[in-house]
Amino acid sequence: MPASFMPPRQVRIGDAAAFAGCTPRAIRHYHEIGLLPEPERGGDDRRRYGYEDMIRLLWIRRMSDAGIALEDIRDAFARDPGGADSGDGIEVMLGRVEESLVAQEAELRRQRTAVQRMRVEGSRMGLLSDLVTERLKGLPEGSLRQADLDTLLVTERIFGPLGAAVQATRFVALATHPALREESDRVDAAEEALDDSVAVDDPRIAHVAAERHAFETSLHAVIEESGLDEDDALFDAWDAAHPETGDDEKDGSGSGSGRVMGVLEATGKMPYDLSPARLRCMELAEELSMLTADEGGGNPRPAT
Repeated sequence: MPASFMPPRQVRIGDAAAFAGCTPRAIRHYHEIGLLPEPERGGDDRRRYGYEDMIRLLWIRRMSDAGIALEDIRDAFARDPGGADSGDGIEVMLGRVEESLVAQEAELRRQRTAVQRMRVEGSRMGLLSDLVTERLKGLPEGSLRQADLDTLLVTERIFGPLGAAVQATRFVALATHPALREESDRVDAAEEALDDSVAVDDPRIAHVAAERHAFETSLHAVIEESGLDEDDALFDAWDAAHPETGDDEKDGSGSGSGRVMGVLEATGKMPYDLSPARLRCMELAEELSMLTADEGGGNPRPAT
């Protein structure tokens, strides 16, 4: 620096902003929120910034660039009027911010793991928890339908991963028994035909309900014969993953589904476009299932 050069004792807002790496508008905002004290003004009524003001500006810029909220910076300075040379307030604030960043990093890792898993499993399969996808592995290519996976996604939201993994047994049986899948499609189509044009006392409803009951009985028999209903390994895997609380809200699956919902709660929040005739059909099929169970004829799984 030439010996003849004398640095200014105070600078205007434009020079202060240029040196700090911000804009005059940002500095005015700092003043408005109480983050930067208003400096003295010169004879032209313009703000003048001295050395301590510039130190405060540099602190603000560095902490802001680190992701610290301006309100937190302001509160820290309020507790430590001395600024950089003071300790407690700023140290506490930095510690709190670091904890927040650690939590954010953990959440980003979880999100990245979930996205990677979806890409590996396939977007729809990857939306389900590990417990459910493990249950479905090894099935023939294309044997699972989009509707199957959507149903499991809904079930997992209501009953959690364990409930969906148990229900997945149904789709494993359908995927591995073509004749059973064909019969399922036929009964599904018959139920869908019970639209709003069908009265609730139409005799077709009872006929379709009987077909549904017969199909569910056959499906349950196939599941038992195949040994698919032996869920000890499934429950052991669940218990091993949840040794203390059995909490399925964060099961490491990346599903991000939050808490499970009760059946009654879910009934009022999940829309289904079912006609009165079809609802009556479901009631009759359930009654037949309960009657069969009471007579000792087994307990076929209800339609889903």
